[in-house]
Amino acid sequence: MPDYLDDLRLAHVLADAADAATTDRFKALDLKVETKPDMTPVSEADKAAEELIRGHLGRARPRDAILGEEYGVEGTGPRRWVIDPIDGTKNYVRGVPVWATLISLMEAGEGGFQPVVGVVSAPALGRRWWAAQGHGAFSGRSLTKASRLQVSQVSKLSDASFAYSSLSGWEEQGRLDGFLDLTREVWRTRAYGDFWPYMMVAEGAIDMCAEPELSLWDMAATAIVVTEAGGTFTGLDARPGPHSGNAAASNGLLHDELLGYLNQRY
Repeated sequence: MPDYLDDLRLAHVLADAADAATTDRFKALDLKVETKPDMTPVSEADKAAEELIRGHLGRARPRDAILGEEYGVEGTGPRRWVIDPIDGTKNYVRGVPVWATLISLMEAGEGGFQPVVGVVSAPALGRRWWAAQGHGAFSGRSLTKASRLQVSQVSKLSDASFAYSSLSGWEEQGRLDGFLDLTREVWRTRAYGDFWPYMMVAEGAIDMCAEPELSLWDMAATAIVVTEAGGTFTGLDARPGPHSGNAAASNGLLHDELLGYLNQRY
């Protein structure tokens, strides 16, 4: 089985370059922000970071395909790098430090492309998380200064901490009643948003999280970090991996109940 460690090291190099570019423009008074056709914002920093990563990959992995949020798909083949240059752009443009660059390598296999490497780098928080298939998940300042991640062992909803992004998406999908029922059953809820809840599930700091509408680049890197930390990452339809257009992540012990409430089976 491939060990993917060279790809993981490359992903760290890509994240270092992106961190330097995004941090340099964070809170810049002259930051240019546009509205995309889907009415979400994109900043000049999003575009610059993705261009930078694509340039590095073009030199280091010229045979690999690339899928990025801002510039789409380039290339074909069994290996595809998936990039979200700034996950949490709305935070970024308002000066909120909860944003990250998400970098994943996906490989073709049974059931389609699956993530085999993931790096989530949040420079404004001073945090980075990563994983490679079969090697576990870690967090730290560098590959050599890292702590292994492990999900929690909380097994009761009444003891569980649940994180989410917002209420509006659940309402739009007709899932709000089940969502609210879940919030009444758990010990604690917090709306951290974006990549961060998934990383806290992987760390064991919280026990489960979910979002009703996401893209592949929002999930590919976070999915492998959660699963390599011993957790479960699926769509709301229970399909494993980042392919359902939405996500539910947990320590595994609470996953069936999480999906049950969000699909209003309880």
